[in-house]
Amino acid sequence: MAADVAVAATPATSAARPRKTLRALVRRASVIGAGTVLALTVGAALFAPWIAPYDPNAINLGHALNAPSAAHWFGTDQLGRDVLSRVIFGGRMSLFIAACVVTLAGLGGTLAGIMAGYRGGWVDNVVMRFAEIQYALPPVILALVLVSVLGPSTTNIILVITLANWARFARVIRAEAISLRHRDFVLLARLSGASPWRIVLTHILPNVRATLIVLLTLDIGLIIILEATLSFLGLGIQPPDPSWGTMIAEGRGYLERAWWTSLLPGAALLLTVLAANIIGDSLGDRRGAPEGEA
Repeated sequence: MAADVAVAATPATSAARPRKTLRALVRRASVIGAGTVLALTVGAALFAPWIAPYDPNAINLGHALNAPSAAHWFGTDQLGRDVLSRVIFGGRMSLFIAACVVTLAGLGGTLAGIMAGYRGGWVDNVVMRFAEIQYALPPVILALVLVSVLGPSTTNIILVITLANWARFARVIRAEAISLRHRDFVLLARLSGASPWRIVLTHILPNVRATLIVLLTLDIGLIIILEATLSFLGLGIQPPDPSWGTMIAEGRGYLERAWWTSLLPGAALLLTVLAANIIGDSLGDRRGAPEGEA
């Protein structure tokens, strides 16, 4: 009887194996594609002054709303500015803001979460109460309120988006720190007389590094969308400086006769955010997979 069951189960197992292999190939292809898109976006942002074919702010009313052509691959906008050049420089600004925010929010949120989880007590209560206050408002609403008060500028946008995102790092890292503070190597370090900061920097921080990398990668897409939302509403990067959100907003009135003015910046935004999320999800899957399956 046992042999019959084993024989009957074999075809199902054999049929499931190709599907699993196909899913793995599709996932790997999507990760490679996302990595390629992200690498091209970062490369274009870094070398924008040399890659962009035109000055992104150069106005030429005689070539306003020209369709995509050999001279202007992405066409021109209502002021005759080259859309491709503005998309490249807009990505440069979005990635610069994202890099600044993930550094500040990641560093501040991680340190706050580690101290809250490791020390506990009133430190944990203070950090978590501030995090709950931040979570009471959606990031977009909080950013809109703060930018309206502080005024639109690159520095204020970085500050506002950082304040809207640090709590995510603090809450996740806090949970990791709580589990780590009871581990043997942390208890031994404490018994040996190591200071709390030494324990945090040498024992806890290295063990939350994998989680932090996943959070940083996933946060890039959210920050780019948040910056584009603020710019779309007129509270982000101010004209004439290019921003994907500003370009989408400016092209709304010309969609019927010049679809490229909004659609192509929107496609750049979509592809970049999607690529960052795919990379982040892949890193999260690898971190959560049992050893030997990652």
